Amino acid sequence: MVVLLTDPHANALPVGGFLAHRFQLDNGLTLIHQQVPTAPVVTVDVWVKAGAIVEPEPWAGMAHFLEHMVFKGTDQLPPGSFDYVIESRGGMTNAATSHDYAHFFINTAAADLPDTLPYLAELLLNAAIPDDEFELERGVVLEEIRQSLDDPDMLGFQALVESAYLRHPYGRPILGHAADLLERSPEEMRQFHRAHYQPENMTVVIVGNVDWELTLDLVHRYFSAFSPRVECPAPRIEPEHPLTEIRRQEFELPDLGLARLMMAWVCPGVDALRSAYGLDLLSVILAGGRTSRLVRELREERQLVQDIGGGFSLQRDSSLFTLTAWLDPAHLDVVEAIIGDRLSELTHTPIVPAELARYKRLLQNDYAFSTETTNQLAGLYGYYNTIAQAELSAQYPAVIRSFETNELQNLAQQYLSPLRYAVTVMKPC
Repeated sequence: MVVLLTDPHANALPVGGFLAHRFQLDNGLTLIHQQVPTAPVVTVDVWVKAGAIVEPEPWAGMAHFLEHMVFKGTDQLPPGSFDYVIESRGGMTNAATSHDYAHFFINTAAADLPDTLPYLAELLLNAAIPDDEFELERGVVLEEIRQSLDDPDMLGFQALVESAYLRHPYGRPILGHAADLLERSPEEMRQFHRAHYQPENMTVVIVGNVDWELTLDLVHRYFSAFSPRVECPAPRIEPEHPLTEIRRQEFELPDLGLARLMMAWVCPGVDALRSAYGLDLLSVILAGGRTSRLVRELREERQLVQDIGGGFSLQRDSSLFTLTAWLDPAHLDVVEAIIGDRLSELTHTPIVPAELARYKRLLQNDYAFSTETTNQLAGLYGYYNTIAQAELSAQYPAVIRSFETNELQNLAQQYLSPLRYAVTVMKPC
């Protein structure tokens, strides 16, 4: 079914299965709305193109730190009052920062939208970033960094992405480094906020049992008075060179029960979305459940690993295909060699139709299960509109259905070489 955006001012791009309106305000802000009459709730999810990727390198961690500081109030809204307004109505709120975005959401009863949306807009547009709150919250963020350094899986993954991305900011930790954050000032954060929290960088997604007219009126009213833009030091973003070898690093950690084998391949981003979806399909064929190839062979049959899993992270500029195994250190070499052999098999041995059909069905079902609630839909639309375009989110099931084995073989050959990848090994001391 092809659904047209029905508002005459919306971007009238017909895309099968996309059930929302996408509308751009005169100031450049994007509004995405979908009414769900069966849901008595509403999700407001505001996405900002102000993730770690836009930080100048000395300011690494600023985007995530700002996410914390947004909730510290404005000149009109004391710290804590926003949380009180939301929670007193039985709602909830949270936020997250990644390389490509920061986003802030609230879930409330649909009838409470006119009373809650103004508070979220006030925080995002007019964050005061008070000096005293800045110093207090910096301690919280520094503790997050310390905790991440105590987590072997987080430590290993960060080392892996730093090895995979030698040039691009995707290799930098989202939390930043403690030494850098200690050098930052409240005024620099205000500068970062006023440079990036601008309407053309912002997507407001509202999904639930609220109609279009009310939604548009509220967003027009409360997302119009942005602070004047200021200049901010620009990041240096360089394209990542393709891997030409195996980039290996090994660490020994005390009190590590099992070794970790972490492998990564840099893959296409949203500019080659079909290829990215094909690699997502390959990730579940290899390590997406008990019957997947590597899980079945390495864990169930040969018992060489305690567990193994795969992942595909779609990002704007480039994506990351990963495999992680938890195992006895004595099995590291043989497991890595088997993984290399199975990647080689993907390029010259066709995937049998029954296996391909099973994993296509698995991903389509996962997509269906992940678009059942208002917050899931709002997150999906906001994420895609931040890194590409919201309507593309509806294409995923049809694209997955369309893959044939020869195209997947070509993708494996092009992107999943057993001779070109980043690998991080962690062993017990």
